[in-house]
Amino acid sequence: MIHTTVGVIGHVSVCTAFVASLLAAYGYIQSQHRTAVERQSWMVFARRAFYLHSAAVLSVIISLFYIIYNHYYEYHYAWDHSSNNLPVHFMISCFWEGQEGSFLLWIFWHVLIGLVLMHTAKTWEADVMTVFALVQAFLVSMILGVVLVGEWKIGSSPFMLLREARPNDPIFQINPNFVPSDGSGLNPLLQNYWMVIHPPTLFLGFAGTLVPFAYAIAALRTGRYKEWIALSLPWMHATALVLGLGIMMGAYWAYETLNFGGYWNWDPVENAVYVPWLLLVASTHVMIVVQRSNTALKTAFVLVIATFLSILYATFLTRSGILGNASVHSFTDLGLSGQLMVYLLAFLAISVFYLARAWKKIPTSQEEISIYSREFWIFVGATTLCLAGFQVIVPTSIPVYNKLLELFGIQSNLAPPADQVAFYTKFQLWFGVAIALLSGTGQFFFWKTINSKTVGQAFTLPLTITMLLAAVVMVGAKINNWKHVILLTAGIYSIVANGFILSKLIKARTWRLSAGAVAHIGVAMMLLGILASAGYSKVISLNTTGLLYNRQFSEEMNKNHLLLFLHQPQRMKDYILTYKGTRLTSRDFPGYIDRNALQPTGTPWLMVAKEDLTYKGKTYFTKGDTINVYHQNTYYEIEYKKANGRTFTLYPRIQFNEQMGSGGLVPSPDISRWIDRDLYTHITNIPDPEQERKWSKPEKFVLSVGDTFIVNDYVAIFDDVRRGQPIDDEDINVFARIRILDRNQYYEAKPAYLIKGQMVRKIPYVNMDIGVKLLIDEIRPQENAFVIQASTTQKDWIILKAIEMPLINLLWTGTLLVAIGFGIAAYRRYKDINRKMRAPNLAQEPLQSTQKAG
Repeated sequence: MIHTTVGVIGHVSVCTAFVASLLAAYGYIQSQHRTAVERQSWMVFARRAFYLHSAAVLSVIISLFYIIYNHYYEYHYAWDHSSNNLPVHFMISCFWEGQEGSFLLWIFWHVLIGLVLMHTAKTWEADVMTVFALVQAFLVSMILGVVLVGEWKIGSSPFMLLREARPNDPIFQINPNFVPSDGSGLNPLLQNYWMVIHPPTLFLGFAGTLVPFAYAIAALRTGRYKEWIALSLPWMHATALVLGLGIMMGAYWAYETLNFGGYWNWDPVENAVYVPWLLLVASTHVMIVVQRSNTALKTAFVLVIATFLSILYATFLTRSGILGNASVHSFTDLGLSGQLMVYLLAFLAISVFYLARAWKKIPTSQEEISIYSREFWIFVGATTLCLAGFQVIVPTSIPVYNKLLELFGIQSNLAPPADQVAFYTKFQLWFGVAIALLSGTGQFFFWKTINSKTVGQAFTLPLTITMLLAAVVMVGAKINNWKHVILLTAGIYSIVANGFILSKLIKARTWRLSAGAVAHIGVAMMLLGILASAGYSKVISLNTTGLLYNRQFSEEMNKNHLLLFLHQPQRMKDYILTYKGTRLTSRDFPGYIDRNALQPTGTPWLMVAKEDLTYKGKTYFTKGDTINVYHQNTYYEIEYKKANGRTFTLYPRIQFNEQMGSGGLVPSPDISRWIDRDLYTHITNIPDPEQERKWSKPEKFVLSVGDTFIVNDYVAIFDDVRRGQPIDDEDINVFARIRILDRNQYYEAKPAYLIKGQMVRKIPYVNMDIGVKLLIDEIRPQENAFVIQASTTQKDWIILKAIEMPLINLLWTGTLLVAIGFGIAAYRRYKDINRKMRAPNLAQEPLQSTQKAG
């Protein structure tokens, strides 16, 4: 049965949201050119249109999630992104895995922010909401899915039926009403809690950049060139906080999910969100300068507009398909590249038009900025941030240059950097040094009156402390790379200098003014964390045997990776490692499940318990129960034991993921965390699951009950023989009980011998982990003996790589401090505006802060 009603509701809601956003924009535009009475009428019309738009967007969201939640696989979006065995929280991730869903998430955040602005923007409402409504119209058009002529269409609808998306599939030629029983599923790499919260956070940051942009365009149109600064600053700080957190959530997801041994790979999609954040922070600093004078007001307009346009450009880069194979994160082209380009060019044209028209009217300061002024150092810092962003976006855009040249018939040989990490790091390191030095120096000029006579006195103590601390760290950590020495010294200087300012502000009980110092300390800690974890990470999984694992392996694999056989302890630096076998997980079981305790069924995610499954004394499944498992992830239990007897266990995994390369096997690390370092472990090689095992020539043992024999280096004890229940109406069914002893456990083998008439059937016991196959080959009643046939193969093994990441917690702690700093600043700016809004006649009064900026 095809559930068309919910799809119709969703599609009608999309069309309604699109039309309503245009009506809201029209109403707000009309209100700007009318008398007071008519203005009020048009404002009411525009507000109602935006309310209708908001309701329609909510209806679209409910309809799409209803389709996903109820597994309506007749819809392409549900089939492409969801499956039957996904828990609810990952169904939420399904919602924004695809292009249409992520656009819808972006639209949703704009709706919420727009509703807030409708009630707080006061005299700015009409101008600001005009921009908001127009942006919403463009965004909603991305999911409109309306065909114009032939192949020309506006947007890609999330409510398209599967048969409409894949009309050439043979099944739909036979049965147009065919509905799959299951979907393709969410990409296993995205089945992670960070992917539930990272995209909404990131898109809230995207949405936040629209507010200052809308205020800037409104200011250019109305001639209120300075009042918009104070109104925008709280949104700027809040957006920098949210977007920064969103970016670092993505970095943390990469750190604990991907296997490149880090958190930032300078992938084009990573760069595309990093650059807008740099421009956003630069804009914020320039706006702080503007609040105190007309200096750099034009620059503030340009940077705020550039920040929003860079978000649109990032959207074009990641969703147009232009990056191709240059990024593992980019979306495939859904035919939206032309529409995205129109979106970008339209708002670029609007911005250029209003900037050009008002450029000569924007107030400027003729006063020369002194090198000893706070304005000079803030402006230099903002310039550095912009240059850092420029250095990243230019090479990231190489695929765009190539595409443009192709349009003119020119074949370009430009290619993105082969080693992205090395290329970007060699430039960004020096921008990091400059930012650390400027953030420390600028704070002194911001909070102190410094001139040519007092400059030496002001910096003597912090510089002395910096040099002492840097020397101690260099000697203690054995840092001798001159580039690292400079970055280390700059980072310590920033912490010391900002620490001086922060301590004075705390003593003066003016914590609301501490935002800058807190955020700058956070940035410096992030730089030191990156220096330590990336520059001084250490591979400890060295092959000390002197033997090659395999001549076909790379030199790096044979040298820096450790081979572990099942239950065979192996030394690695200060640890004794023991590989204990493969494990699975289930949403209905709190721990890891031994794979040998489960019997596969015809359905990959359904298995049968071969024994009772307990966790911390509680039995969750009894023998014979069916269990729903996450079959795409296989975990490898590795016990680490230190010399002092302390042990801990890591569970790195290998994921079967058809959506990725490398044969579909994608390793993900597990991490042991301490205050001073992380131990990062991931699997790099396993026996080929598709390759058939080669068994040894069978060896026969004539055994009586109680006899002992050796098989594949294990001691085996022939305990007894018992009669079993007939499997298939046999006359006789007997099975042997043989214990195979390991170091801390044993395996119980039960090969069976079935007799029916003159026919004999032998059912072997096979354990691939220890590489043993046993069967009862012959029964000799007269001798009271049994002939046990044994074959062996290579024991289960893994090869892993383990890396120590020193002081990486400095990076995460610094991230939190940066967020706290922006949070303090946003709170203070909001309180300033709220205080002024209660003052009489403020609607007509310019908003300027009278306090020092934070």
